[in-house]
Amino acid sequence: MTITPFRSCDVAVIGCGPVGALAANLLGRQGLSVVVLDKAPDHYPLPRAVHLDHEMMRLFQSAGVIDRVLPDMVATDGHLHVGADHGVIRYMGTIGRPRPFGWSNDYFFYQPELEAHLRAAFAASGNISLATGADCFHLESDADGVAVHYRHADGDAGVRARWVIAADGARSDVRRQLGIALDDLGFEEPWLVVDAEVDGPVNFPPLTGVPAGADLQRLSVMMCDPCRPATVVPGRRRHRRWEFMLLPGEDDAVMMHPAQVSALLDPWLQGVPHRIVRAATYRFHGLIARQWQHGRVFLAGDAAHQTPPFFGQGMCHGMRDVANLAWKLAGVVHGGADEAILSTYQVEREPHVRGVIGAAIAAGRYICELDPARAAARDAAIRGEAAARAGETAADLIPAIGDGIVMAGSAGSGERFIQPVLQDGRLLDDLVGQGWRLFVGSQTSHPAILASALPDDGAVSAWLAARDAEAVLVRPDHYVFGTGRPADLLAARDAMIGRKRELAA
Repeated sequence: MTITPFRSCDVAVIGCGPVGALAANLLGRQGLSVVVLDKAPDHYPLPRAVHLDHEMMRLFQSAGVIDRVLPDMVATDGHLHVGADHGVIRYMGTIGRPRPFGWSNDYFFYQPELEAHLRAAFAASGNISLATGADCFHLESDADGVAVHYRHADGDAGVRARWVIAADGARSDVRRQLGIALDDLGFEEPWLVVDAEVDGPVNFPPLTGVPAGADLQRLSVMMCDPCRPATVVPGRRRHRRWEFMLLPGEDDAVMMHPAQVSALLDPWLQGVPHRIVRAATYRFHGLIARQWQHGRVFLAGDAAHQTPPFFGQGMCHGMRDVANLAWKLAGVVHGGADEAILSTYQVEREPHVRGVIGAAIAAGRYICELDPARAAARDAAIRGEAAARAGETAADLIPAIGDGIVMAGSAGSGERFIQPVLQDGRLLDDLVGQGWRLFVGSQTSHPAILASALPDDGAVSAWLAARDAEAVLVRPDHYVFGTGRPADLLAARDAMIGRKRELAA
């Protein structure tokens, strides 16, 4: 598709991987005009990200794409870390646990399928245009917008947008053009990533301490073996992934050779028919951009931060980024909010990212331990912490929002709000819709949702009671603005976003 030079839109999204594509769908769903530019002629044909959590599934609901993506998602049971003695040292899973957000905590997928589904939804929106083969080479900003210049097969063209979201990956051209530096968090380890189509179950060595009811085929298993740390990852249908740490002195090219890859996989497959889809080496590292907003340009996803993959949160971070931006941009365009609310983007998102990357680096340091004696001491120490960590999941790593558009100090502020399954099988958002939602424990003169009237077996009423709260105001991205009296919540919200005209609850 060729876009008329310098056509206008509300938001230009640079990069159409899963993060950019979700951004477009969220914005288009809220009535903003969006132009998406991607330098590749089509979506990337090989798997990269493989894991997401319940919050991303809820965002797919918000974007109106859940029915497209759900058939190709595989719900699984979490993450298992296995020590040097092949005994479990840490379990971050959900077997037998409730699902307060409606979805499973962990899903695995095949990225080319996900990208295709998200792009297919553009046409249904009517507000989203996609230009592929569009190489953005210059951004020109002024007080009112950004001119995005790009090259494609038909020559140079451009788009003028009120704002730009740069979701153009770890090697972001936009970040480079803007001269934004990265903070290096001091972790870099080489790993070989192997994807395969497998016609049978993966073979695991005998393991001790596996949780009752756990199916190793449905868990991401991290083998913290000093001989060679490795991860075995489930996938949709026949897809499986292995990640092998490269040992000191091993050469990337040699380790990617088919014979070497086969030798690494052989203990796990033992004659099971399979086909290698790809084998590539990566440097797992932790990096965070020092500046996520440059005027009217926002960095998102890997352009803004990169994390070791040990908790499967890399793509999730990027999707949280664009969900945070989408409701604020829509609030400025259609909701009467002051544009100053956009300055809360990095304030709210960076603590999440730093917290989870810090946890991933800490895990990476013990996972990558190659000294047998230190590995044995590590195993004993982590097992000693088992009681304190009982019931943890990877999704629990996300802290509450402490600063930004939240009513700090009120019970539950900044938490992700629950999404119970209703008595008819639907989820809460399917009944109450999107946007700002005010839930109250008793009738009020304000437009609100009466908790006791919900067919949710008392879940929202119990949430309010647990926090001794009269009402809760939930943001469009499903984080709690605050709890308290309805009038106080609405007044605080309106003051905080600098309301210019009437807003619905």
